[in-house]
Amino acid sequence: MTTYHRQKGASFERGVADYLRDTVDDRIDRRPKNGAKDRGDIGGVRIHGQKLVLECKNTAKISLGTWAAEAETERGNDDALAGLIVHKRHGKGKPQDQWVTLTVGDLAAILNGNRDHLEGI
Repeated sequence: MTTYHRQKGASFERGVADYLRDTVDDRIDRRPKNGAKDRGDIGGVRIHGQKLVLECKNTAKISLGTWAAEAETERGNDDALAGLIVHKRHGKGKPQDQWVTLTVGDLAAILNGNRDHLEGI
């Protein structure tokens, strides 16, 4: 990954984090990278008192399967309720206009406040 792409990704993450901080909770911010134990790009996002992992992607090429696997790994690393992918909606520059993708299982976890329905599956 080039420096340009890293900067583009960091700028995207910063915009999303700042928007969520200003509109949801002032504890939300970009997270430092943790290498093999990465816990997502944005920290401080919570629902039902539990953490959510946000994995941000600023790229024209959509790779939802790969991204979902990454978000799930990071969800586990952070012991979070769910992992969500925030990805670039091309032609839209505002953070609030970007896409969010998640599995139906993660949607149910968010709605229920637990992952019990996913145990043993």
